Amino acid sequence: MAQTSSDQYYIPHGTNWPIIGSIGLFTMFVGLGNLLHGADIGLTLMFVGLAIVLFMVFGWFRTVIDESHKGMYNKQVDYSFRLGMWWFIFSEVMFFFAFFGALFYVRVLTIPWLGGEGAGVFNSVIWPDFEAVWPLMSYPDNTGLSVPTALVSAWEIPFLNTILLLSSGGTITWAHWALKENNRKQLILGMAATVALGILFLYFQAVEYGHAYNDLNLKLDSGIYGSTFFMLTGFHGFHVTLGTVMLIVILLRCMKGHFSKENHFAFEAVAWYWHFVDVVWIGLFIFVYWL
Repeated sequence: MAQTSSDQYYIPHGTNWPIIGSIGLFTMFVGLGNLLHGADIGLTLMFVGLAIVLFMVFGWFRTVIDESHKGMYNKQVDYSFRLGMWWFIFSEVMFFFAFFGALFYVRVLTIPWLGGEGAGVFNSVIWPDFEAVWPLMSYPDNTGLSVPTALVSAWEIPFLNTILLLSSGGTITWAHWALKENNRKQLILGMAATVALGILFLYFQAVEYGHAYNDLNLKLDSGIYGSTFFMLTGFHGFHVTLGTVMLIVILLRCMKGHFSKENHFAFEAVAWYWHFVDVVWIGLFIFVYWL
């Protein structure tokens, strides 16, 4: 490990955690691909990959926490960490921007074109009985797509989940205030409440998926509505899962007396990420469920 005095540049040591995480992500998405193509091994591979990713997350966190407590990080390292977290969140913004862009393209451009807008020839050639309304709830008989029987209501579980996530943004901010005031009891209560709200969100999203799949016949192969619905909400749920894992780690650290008013970047980084997850969900609620 390189020295980390204030006048020296920090050079991190070698680590195996990135390659372990890459193996986990690769395994998980290979499993997802197989699952989408009907292979029985797909679900097993997905859970194996997820287990590897979670092992990497907890292991890498443990390494960084140990290094921090050994005094290996200085102000330059703290600044580097902050830049890294900012760029990471920016990359996540671009990730979701691509999916929202695809949804915008379909709703604002593709559907009107198919409905006869513009040149006015597409609907008669490609899909004579096409109705230019969103979401698409009917398809030609020869497509073999699963036809949903109803929309997912925005004012049931999605609205409840919106309240839960917005409340979690408030509880983590409350915990942050407590940390700055060195109020350990309020800090732990705020973090525990945030973790509980995150877990509740994931539970209700699982219930919603079961309802959509079994009762509404809304599946990933339900045309553009099904694919955009599950891709956007599914990837957001994956981010909430990772965020909840990070919140649990921070909660455990708070219970052990970690962090101070002057030194708590790890807490701030997870709080930034959680607020990002909140903002993305607001976009999902408005453009996927409501409008």
